[in-house]
Amino acid sequence: MLILRQFQISSFELFQSPKQTGFYSSSRSVPLPRTRFYSDFRVMSGNKGTNYEKLYLGMDFGTSGGRFTVIDEQGEIKAQGKREYPPFMKEESMGWASSWKATLFSLLEDIPVTVRSLVSSISLDGTSATTLILNSESGEVLCQPYLYNQSCPDALPEVKSIAPANHTVCSGTSTLCKLVSWWNTEVPNRESAVLLHQADWLLWLLHGRLGVSDYNNALKVGYDPESESYPSWLLGQPYSQLLPKVQAPGTSIGNLKESFTRQFGFPDDCIVCTGTTDSIAAFLAARATEPGKAVTSLGSTLAIKLLSTKRVDDARYGVYSHRLDDKWLVGGASNTGGAILRQLFSDEQLERLSQEINPMVGSPLDYYPLQSSGERFPIADPNLAPRLLPRPESDVEFLHGILESIARIEV
Repeated sequence: MLILRQFQISSFELFQSPKQTGFYSSSRSVPLPRTRFYSDFRVMSGNKGTNYEKLYLGMDFGTSGGRFTVIDEQGEIKAQGKREYPPFMKEESMGWASSWKATLFSLLEDIPVTVRSLVSSISLDGTSATTLILNSESGEVLCQPYLYNQSCPDALPEVKSIAPANHTVCSGTSTLCKLVSWWNTEVPNRESAVLLHQADWLLWLLHGRLGVSDYNNALKVGYDPESESYPSWLLGQPYSQLLPKVQAPGTSIGNLKESFTRQFGFPDDCIVCTGTTDSIAAFLAARATEPGKAVTSLGSTLAIKLLSTKRVDDARYGVYSHRLDDKWLVGGASNTGGAILRQLFSDEQLERLSQEINPMVGSPLDYYPLQSSGERFPIADPNLAPRLLPRPESDVEFLHGILESIARIEV
């Protein structure tokens, strides 16, 4: 029978650490205490008084909350914690930008002061294709953010008319479709706007240089990480001036803003680095380094990444490839996952019912567990309806069928 695999990942390292390859944390659905601290700091002597060990701060912004981890150069965790997104309402809908910003400040405040004073660099990840449009001068958010799974089918025909067949942007949930959909509303002064992804925007709050992204987040807006440039078919469009400058993940952007060093006690020379997406962060945290190795991240949704020497892209199946140094992370993200489980069961029910499932016996139920219509991977279908019937009288059998159905989507 199929076995559902869940990975708990609990560390996040920046590329600026000189002794290790970068790795990040994800696993958004695993409950943690709000904050956990580790206080075993090492003090080292130098020629100019006392020199403290350098620490590295990483933050993960998922679908339901954010978390931080502070590590040393050996990858040892010094502090970590988690916050759920607070509910900020804007015009009867969730004010996501305000909620993310509040969470960022809360996470920074949760880090012990003695730890903050040793942090030498900061970066973070965000959900892929979560998109914000800002005023390029003031940084004002011009519209509600487009979330990672939000589809813009109105823009898809136009995007397909300019992009190569089956390109990654040829999906209603792509960043480019969101940009085109916004552009076609013909809002005033749209030429003076700039596009950022969730991670880009949160990092901008820290470093203050508007219009910087990384090639992992920029993939779904059409950036080509292989040639390290935007393609000519995209640069020829009138909205291309909104596209951000793209750098490699983990590249130093600049120093942390003075307002943050004063308020939170970070060092004056603390640097902020470009980020990545949450599922890539999860892959790196799992330390899978050999081609053919794959990592499944089960949070609110389900993301799969496989390390490959070859690039594979096909929007018909929701498959795309992120660059990872000289290799590729091939995979996709399904809308199934922990969110549908939370919708149907409480935490107590999930724990209790799971213990009653016999893993040696397969479930006869064939579901497609989604919260609402629309799927991204393994098939890109904005109209695919959830399938959760028939529902047996036994909640144990129902949960068993859902878990096996999620596992079938994975394989």
